[in-house]
Amino acid sequence: MTLDLSPVVGKSAQAARLLFEVELRPVQGSRFQPTGFPDLGAAVYQTQEGTRLLVESAQSMANRLEAVCWDGVENALVKDLHGLSYVRVEKKGAYLTSSVTEAHRLNSPYILESKNDAFLKKFKEQTKEFEDGAISRSKLAKLIFRYDASALLHGVFLAKKDLVGGRLRLERALSAFIEAEDVQVAASGGVKQDHVNPSGEAKEGFGHVPFQRDEYTAKRIVAYFNLDLEEIRAFGLGDEGERLLVLLALFKIRKMLDGRLRLRTACDLEVAGAGEVSAKRPAGFNLPALAALTKELPAAIQACASRFAEIGGITTVEFVA
Repeated sequence: MTLDLSPVVGKSAQAARLLFEVELRPVQGSRFQPTGFPDLGAAVYQTQEGTRLLVESAQSMANRLEAVCWDGVENALVKDLHGLSYVRVEKKGAYLTSSVTEAHRLNSPYILESKNDAFLKKFKEQTKEFEDGAISRSKLAKLIFRYDASALLHGVFLAKKDLVGGRLRLERALSAFIEAEDVQVAASGGVKQDHVNPSGEAKEGFGHVPFQRDEYTAKRIVAYFNLDLEEIRAFGLGDEGERLLVLLALFKIRKMLDGRLRLRTACDLEVAGAGEVSAKRPAGFNLPALAALTKELPAAIQACASRFAEIGGITTVEFVA
């Protein structure tokens, strides 16, 4: 039986956004370690509801949502996504990296700065029509879909000046972050002990070295997911392309929530409670089970296969330094 996505996909769908708020909790104890920023530390801020903390940023969550799609042993997409378009980078015939695992996806220097510039030349020719005037988002979306369908969900910014002056960009359609409410600092610390030379020079790695550590407790930890359905429709990919992107987004969310939510050494989380994960918008829409999504994806990928650049979906780029 085909998964019913009519509330969010297709001509009858009216929802502008698909929003999930999923409560999380530490796997053990009550403390957790948030993301930190250079020269800033943890992002703590005041709201009308009290003190809140950014546990995981939108940038990091995008990378984690990409990571659930990648098989690090096989250096390929997980089997449920075989046939989906992406760019594989090789060096001397061996796997090097990919648009799925690169921080800037298609804008990776391993894709665009290789001395073997065959891909760049082809891409430059295919974007030549955008050089003068406004850029057609629909045409750009179709081109990105051709080489890396997932990049339409996580956004793309091709900053290279040789490509339309660095003006090729599409914002994220799928955004996520984790926030904690009513937080308190759990200050602790310790010491690195040197039993051989306790008074040795610390900067050289010797001696006793005390340190402090700030973890946090929270009344509530929530993962927020926002899928911009209007943006996906505006890509103009038709019913099959739209359905594939929504299925792919739901797959990423569900697989992340069902999987290993160990964000850092001291930040090991899990979904709180059991039962359905229900959307805040549109009301009544439940996040499908992973098994239902993996059953639907192969047919959805196959339905779009003719729009991908290569048979099997993989475009291979040879990186030459």
